[in-house]
Amino acid sequence: MEYIFSLEFIYLIASVTFILGLKMLGHPETARRGNLIAAFGMTLAILGTIILYQGEVASIIYYLIGAAILIGTIIGWGIARKVGMTKMPELVSVFNGMGGASAALIGLIEFNHYVGEQLSILTIIAGVIIGSISFSGSMIAWAKLNGTLNKPIRLPKYNILNNMMLAAILLFGVYVVVTGTDSQIYLYLIFFAALAYGVLFVLPIGGADMPVVISLLNSFTGLAAAFGGFLYGNMVMLTGGILVGSAGTILTLAMCDAMNRPLASVIFGAFGEGTVDSDATSKSVLGTIKKTTPSDAAIMLNYANKVIIVPGYGLAVAQAQHVIHELELLLEKKGVGVKYAIHPVAGRMPGHMNVLLAETNVDYDKLIEMEDINSEFQNTDAVLVVGANDVVNPAAHNDPASPIYGMPILDVENSKSIIINKRSMNPGYAGIENELFYNQKTSMLFGDAKDVLTKLVHELKNM
Repeated sequence: MEYIFSLEFIYLIASVTFILGLKMLGHPETARRGNLIAAFGMTLAILGTIILYQGEVASIIYYLIGAAILIGTIIGWGIARKVGMTKMPELVSVFNGMGGASAALIGLIEFNHYVGEQLSILTIIAGVIIGSISFSGSMIAWAKLNGTLNKPIRLPKYNILNNMMLAAILLFGVYVVVTGTDSQIYLYLIFFAALAYGVLFVLPIGGADMPVVISLLNSFTGLAAAFGGFLYGNMVMLTGGILVGSAGTILTLAMCDAMNRPLASVIFGAFGEGTVDSDATSKSVLGTIKKTTPSDAAIMLNYANKVIIVPGYGLAVAQAQHVIHELELLLEKKGVGVKYAIHPVAGRMPGHMNVLLAETNVDYDKLIEMEDINSEFQNTDAVLVVGANDVVNPAAHNDPASPIYGMPILDVENSKSIIINKRSMNPGYAGIENELFYNQKTSMLFGDAKDVLTKLVHELKNM
C-alpha cells in the first residue's frame, strides 16, 4: 500500500504540473516556463511508473524501455533543435500523429487481455479508432504543409463516401463490443479502416485550412490517450489526455471562429472547398500595382506618427524577426508609435507570430490581437505588412464568391497608407489574389523580408 500511495502521489503531482503548465502556456511571457514544468511532471510520472511498478516484469523489459526512451529523446531533441519556425506546424503535426499511433498500438496490444470485459473492449475500440484517424490524418496534414501534397485531392462524392465510411467503422466497432468476439482480425480491420478514413478525411482539405485540421487532430490524440488512461486506471494518463483533448477542442473552436468555418463542416462537410454557391464566380481583381523602394518607404515611416506592423509567414521564412524589432526600436526613437497586429492564424499556426517575435524580446504589450487592433487602423498613418497575405485580403469582406469570404481579417485597408513587403505577386495559402495589392493607398515593396527590412533600417538611420 505504501508503494501504491507513493505512485498515486507522484501521479497527483504530475497532474498538477500539467494543469499549471497548460495555464502558463496561455501567455508568451510564461509559456517557456510552463512547458518546462509540464515536461518535468511527465518525466516524474514516467520514472515513477517504471521504478514503483509492483507487477512481475522481466529484466529485458526494463532494458527495452530504457532503450526506447533514449532513442526517442535523441530523435526528439535533435529534431526540435534543428527545426525552423516556419516548419513548426509540420513538427506539431508529426508529433501529434505519433501520439495517436501510440494510443492505437495500446489497443492492439491489450485487446486479447480484456476479452469478455465489455466496457474495457469499448474503451480499446474507441482508442484504436480515434488514435488511428489522428495518426494517418496528421501524416497527410504534414505532407500538405510540407508541400509534398500541393493540391487537395477529392474523390467523387467524397463527403458521402467519408461519412459512410466513418459510420461503417463505428457500427462495426459496436458489433465487436456487443458480440464480445475475441477475433484479433476484427480489431485489425477496424485499425486499417480507421487509418484509411484518416487519409480520406484530410486529403480533400485545402492547405489554408490545415491549422484548424491540426488542432482538431490534436484533440483526437488527447481523447485517444484519455481512453488509454481509463483502460489502465492510470490517472496521470487520463488527466493528460483530457487536458490535451479539451485544449485542442477549445483551440479548434477558436480557430473555426477566426476563419469563419463552422465546426460541423470540418468534420462532415466540404471543408476547405468554400461555402458559396457553385454558380458564383470569384470576381477578378482589377487595377495596377504601385511599386516602392526602401528609401521611399523609409520616408513614409519616418514622418508617420503611428505605425502598425503586420507580421506573416514571409517574415518567418526570411527569419527577419530580429531586424523588424530593430526597425521598431529605431522608429520609436524617432517618436513614432509602433504596434504589431496579430491575426489568430498568422503564420499558419495559432500563436506562431507571438512566439517568433518573443524570440527577439518584443514587448508583449505591443502584440495586439485582431479584435483589439482593427479599430485602430483608421487612425494609423502607415501600415507595414511583412509576408502576410490572406489575413489582410479585403476579399473576405467584399467578394461573396471568394473561398475566404466571411473570414475575420485585419482591416489594413482602412489605414492612411500601406506598405506591403512580398517576394512576388504569388497568391497566399488560400490560392487567391489579394485585392489589397491593388489598393490606391498600397505600395508594394518587393524582396526578401530580411534584406528589405535591413535596407529600411539603414535608410532610417541616415535620416
